[in-house]
Amino acid sequence: MKKRRLVMRSLILLVLGAAVAYSLYANLTKDNKQKVAVGDTAPDFALVDMQGNKHRLSDYRGQGVFLNFWGTWCPPCKKEMPYINNQYHQYKDQGVQVLTVDIQEPELAVQQFAERLKLDFPIMIDTDKEVMGTYGIDLLPATFLIDKNGKVVKYHTGELTENKIREFMEKIKP
Repeated sequence: MKKRRLVMRSLILLVLGAAVAYSLYANLTKDNKQKVAVGDTAPDFALVDMQGNKHRLSDYRGQGVFLNFWGTWCPPCKKEMPYINNQYHQYKDQGVQVLTVDIQEPELAVQQFAERLKLDFPIMIDTDKEVMGTYGIDLLPATFLIDKNGKVVKYHTGELTENKIREFMEKIKP
């Protein structure tokens, strides 16, 4: 009787342990599969900028794309925005496009932020976090460098200096 109970308890513990291990494995590998990796074709998306212009990533084939995800509440994002704007002016006529995606903020807040910093590159708002989810973004700021063929050549999280942005623009210049 005691042996049977011991076997049953051991079996139950084994099944529970296997279930926990499987859950951990499934969650860890799921996150890795969602993230866009270097060498992948950048997932296409279409968003409307603050001026009402529609931007589809695939429309920029043949150009390098500096794709930046950010938020007005994010201190590193605030700091790098003027640098991105400066480099946008340097590289926009050299085949490098800047697309920035604010994550789920009110249009008025984003507009005021852009006006205060005199930003004039395309700013789009991912209102339902769909693009953010597609790209597997979890920390802001996050930047993807996409070459003229639509391939991701670099993924960077964290604040960028102006020199680093310039280096990234050179890297994706067609």
